[in-house]
Amino acid sequence: MTALDAIAGTACAGTLYGIGVGPGDVRYLTLRAAALVRDVDVLAFFAKRGLQGNARGIVDPLLGPGRSELRLEYPVTDEIPPEHPSYQKQIACFYEESVATLAELLGQGKSVGLLAEGDPFFYGSFMHMWRRLNRDFPIEIVPGVTGMSGCWTRANAPITWGNDILSVLPGTLAEEQLTRRLAETDAAVIMKVGKNLAKVRRAVEAAGLLARAIYVERGTMQAEQIMPLSECPDGKGPYFSMVLIPGQGRRL
Repeated sequence: MTALDAIAGTACAGTLYGIGVGPGDVRYLTLRAAALVRDVDVLAFFAKRGLQGNARGIVDPLLGPGRSELRLEYPVTDEIPPEHPSYQKQIACFYEESVATLAELLGQGKSVGLLAEGDPFFYGSFMHMWRRLNRDFPIEIVPGVTGMSGCWTRANAPITWGNDILSVLPGTLAEEQLTRRLAETDAAVIMKVGKNLAKVRRAVEAAGLLARAIYVERGTMQAEQIMPLSECPDGKGPYFSMVLIPGQGRRL
């Protein structure tokens, strides 16, 4: 047994592990996450059609040849708006099929590690598996560094001071709602920016916060970009992009 095994423990038969793999840099995995990635019988991950999968890409340096893997491929991602009935129907069916596949493996006594970008319980598909399997199988959640934590660290931007209130907002909100919520909070993280970038910038400016806003793209990853939101080029950002608005509370 290695020192890592002694600290992090090993995988148990018939158990589903929600493994948070952090914001992008494999060095930010916890000891427990790294040990389970190597130890589970089956390593499962979500992926967009034709792509490796972001979570799977993060842990690639930890994997050797011959690894047993399960790829869960989304039928749609951003081709159809999430509120569209067709999107909801396809994703619901996909989740049910994925649950059935996972349940079969767990029922065979296999340990399964399902990778999750950032933290498994924070804006992730893993939660849909957990909700459907939690009553029937043992599940362990391995927390991970969230994307927003990785981004504000790389941006060298302390996000809250003193009694600051932090709001985490999805960029998919209506522009008026985004503006109102931004105006009411001390500090904010706006996620799901992507194709909503122009709308997010208008809302931030309307709330009087543009001077403090920071745009982070692929934080902690190889192609990382960090700049004031006011200097961000027009267009849409990638999936891994967010806007940070640090608080300005009591500083001693």
